[in-house]
Amino acid sequence: MNLLQRFQLIHRRIRTVLIVLAIQVLSFQSKASIMADTTSFIHTIDIKTGKLDTLKSIKSHVEAPNWHPDNYLIMNSYGKLYRFDLKTRQMSEISTGFATACNNDHGISPDKKWLVISHNDKNDPSPKSYKSAIYVLPINGGTPRRITSEVMSFWHGWSPDGKTLVYCGERNGNYDIYSIGINGGKETRLTASEGLDDGPDYSPDGKYIYFNSYRTGNMQIWRMLADGSNPEQLTFDNNSNWFAHPSPDNKWIVYIAYTSDEKQRHLFGKQVKLRLMNVQTKEMKDITPVFFGGQGTINVPSWSPDSQKIAFVSYSVK
Repeated sequence: MNLLQRFQLIHRRIRTVLIVLAIQVLSFQSKASIMADTTSFIHTIDIKTGKLDTLKSIKSHVEAPNWHPDNYLIMNSYGKLYRFDLKTRQMSEISTGFATACNNDHGISPDKKWLVISHNDKNDPSPKSYKSAIYVLPINGGTPRRITSEVMSFWHGWSPDGKTLVYCGERNGNYDIYSIGINGGKETRLTASEGLDDGPDYSPDGKYIYFNSYRTGNMQIWRMLADGSNPEQLTFDNNSNWFAHPSPDNKWIVYIAYTSDEKQRHLFGKQVKLRLMNVQTKEMKDITPVFFGGQGTINVPSWSPDSQKIAFVSYSVK
């Protein structure tokens, strides 16, 4: 690599860092300024019939439903985790000990006994302004055990055998996908593109990791083998596509599509829709009309255990 090529590479990396930092600041500021005036609508939609049920409207900002087979959702709101009972439609807090700055990147273990969270650890010695790390705790609440040593780390997927977590990590200004064992230790970098790679989620057979990537200059859905090899682009449209989640029966992928080009951002308060992909044929279709949502709508796996329904959140703001 000659001197000019080195300079160009350094310039690209510095530009990427500045862009990502600007996106973070705008995202946090925009979200914080309107969260107080938000009404959240908790929905489920049947992928076969298209039947949309609005389970509850809450004059508060709630995000990211996970669907537990014991007939409840796990959601976050203002840094805390809550259980939403699908029968009574009541919410109750899940104790997460010291972790009271949880974001919308949380999920349920394959054996349904554990909860993984992403918590902003303000006591971490890193100079970064946001210090999200990944923790695991019992599904009914308890004291979290830290998994990742590096910040920022945002959980997104749990391997079917329960042994590995995958997540989006910011390292040296670039956001890539990493994996780590459930007992912590050394992380493994799975992607190394210049653009943002985010939202990794395992297929139920453990063969693939689905994710969204900006490596082509437009946010699209991709998948790769579980070791990070053989990346394959799956969507090619003009939407900004995020957070692909395989169904438990491995027949479908649901993801959120911003109807405008949002570059590397996934902001709250945008026009979005949910789309469904047939894993075998790669055919895609809309399963919701366009609605007001975005960040918090479907960041994490939210399929019903029988693969028939999806839980998600839409919003309105005064």
